[in-house]
Amino acid sequence: MLAIRLAKISCAAAIAFYVALVALGNISDYWTNIAFVTEVLDMDAVPAASRIRWRAVTSPVLHHAGYILIIATEIVTAALCALGAIAMARQVLAKAQPFQAAKSKAVAGLTLGFLLYEDGFVAVGGEWFGMWQARDLDAVPSAFRVLMAMLGVLIFVSLKDEDLA
Repeated sequence: MLAIRLAKISCAAAIAFYVALVALGNISDYWTNIAFVTEVLDMDAVPAASRIRWRAVTSPVLHHAGYILIIATEIVTAALCALGAIAMARQVLAKAQPFQAAKSKAVAGLTLGFLLYEDGFVAVGGEWFGMWQARDLDAVPSAFRVLMAMLGVLIFVSLKDEDLA
C-alpha cells in the first residue's frame, strides 16, 4: 500500500530532521552542552555518599573527545536516516524488493541512533556515571523517549512491504 510506504519515508525523515536539529544545537551551543557532559562525567552532582564516584572521568580532553563522538554519531545518524528516506522515496512506486532494499541506510541510521541513546545516554551516562542520581542532570527519561521513538520507527520501517496494487 502506497500510504504505508509514504508513512515509512516520513517517519525516517522525521527522525533525520530531529537528530540533525540536536546535532546543530550541540554544535552551535557547544560550550553550554560540553558543561553538561563535563558535569555528568565528573560526577560532581552524584551524592558524595554514592559508592560509584570512583567511575568519574575528570580529564577535559576526554570530556571533549566524548562530546565530539556524540556529535559525530548524531551527524552520521541524521545523514543515514535522511539518505534512507531519499532512497525509499526514489523506490516508492517500485516492486516490494527494491523498496525493501532501499531501506538499508534508514535502518542503519535508526539503529545507530538507538544505540547512541540507549548505550551512550541511558547505559553509560545514566547507569555508569550515575546521571540518574543527579536530579538536575538526569537526562535518562528524555533519552528514553527518543530511543523508544527511534525503536518504533526502526520496527515500522523494517516491516516487509508488499507489491503495490
